Amino acid sequence: MAFFESVRLALQQIRVQKLKSFFTLIGVMIGVMFLIAVVSIVEGMSRYMTDEFAARILGVNTFTFRRMPDVFVGDITDSTWREWQRRPRVTQADVDVVREALPSGVRSAVENVRFIYATSAFNRPRQVMAFGTEAAYFQIKKYDIASGRPFTPQETQLGSPVVVIGTEVATHFFPDLDPVGRELRIAGTPYQVIGVLEKQGSIFGFSMDRMAIAPYTSPMSRATNPRGDIDGLVVQAPRAEVLGDAMEEVRSVMRGFRGLTPGQPDNFAMETSDDALSFFAELRGRMIAIGTALPAIGLIVGAMVIMNIMLVAVAERTHEIGIRKAIGARQKDIRRQFLVESATLSVIGAILGISLGIGLAKLVAAFTPLPASVAPWSIAAAIIVGAGVGIMAGFYPATRAARLDPIIALQRE
Repeated sequence: MAFFESVRLALQQIRVQKLKSFFTLIGVMIGVMFLIAVVSIVEGMSRYMTDEFAARILGVNTFTFRRMPDVFVGDITDSTWREWQRRPRVTQADVDVVREALPSGVRSAVENVRFIYATSAFNRPRQVMAFGTEAAYFQIKKYDIASGRPFTPQETQLGSPVVVIGTEVATHFFPDLDPVGRELRIAGTPYQVIGVLEKQGSIFGFSMDRMAIAPYTSPMSRATNPRGDIDGLVVQAPRAEVLGDAMEEVRSVMRGFRGLTPGQPDNFAMETSDDALSFFAELRGRMIAIGTALPAIGLIVGAMVIMNIMLVAVAERTHEIGIRKAIGARQKDIRRQFLVESATLSVIGAILGISLGIGLAKLVAAFTPLPASVAPWSIAAAIIVGAGVGIMAGFYPATRAARLDPIIALQRE
């Protein structure tokens, strides 16, 4: 029997026995639904971490020179933590040495960060994420200005008390007012607002619009780093291959500057976006392993249901099978007919599961901080899995039907 004729017969069986077909499909449908939902959420988080977290928090083609890692991957032992604590703090002298080693065309900016209370004449005090940095920081992080301007290298050299604020800071401290030109006090020190950043949104529920960015040479240095040290130096290369060369050059120069012998480990850290994303790669693997357990159970149950239904179908259509064999149908024709019917049932269940899975992923993305992104390959994989489940579940019933003796089958009503 032709393939498409077998598909037509399978669809006819679904139309005739709607309720039984629904219960036949429900296992595969639920399994594929959760499979698509899990893959969509994991894929969405992967893109989110790469495009939003890594690009916006760390920057593109960047590394940060600092005293110790800012992102901890795995379990940190007490001895490792104590070794980090014994490392010398990053100072202006270190920054100067690093900058001397950087190739031409590479940007860099000091980055000091701390949550500090700010206040204005127009609203109550509130914590802001205060940054002490340099003019190049806006280019490295790709921060665009909605109104006003960023501060200049000259203002950084002079330590001018000027600040660029986020939209949330502007809305809170200057309600219904233009904040540019007004005074914002951070840690008790007055700063003139010279610019407002474009809206940055949030990352995993944390608002990126609560920033207040000032020259690190201004009084902000005492507020963010009372000891006089520096949190880190953000370095951005124009291309990824230049970044690796810059890191090796900085490592070599800093080891010499700090007097480290070849056998001693680095007493500083250089973090890239890949380092920050390594913890998520481990988390992603665990999420996929756990998230596919429930779909796998659903698919197994679905396969068992399909097998039972197909065995019932073979029993109900024994006389029909006898007639087909009597008029020349071969064993492989009968086997193919039932395999195609089983696979068709399973694929239809998979298609319904794909639709429900996409809807479930969208609901999760709409009502939780978890992002979702439907990967085209997951849809193709779900259809292939559905067809595979149907073929495996239908193999025994199809083989049983193909081996029926036509004389005995014709005697059945």
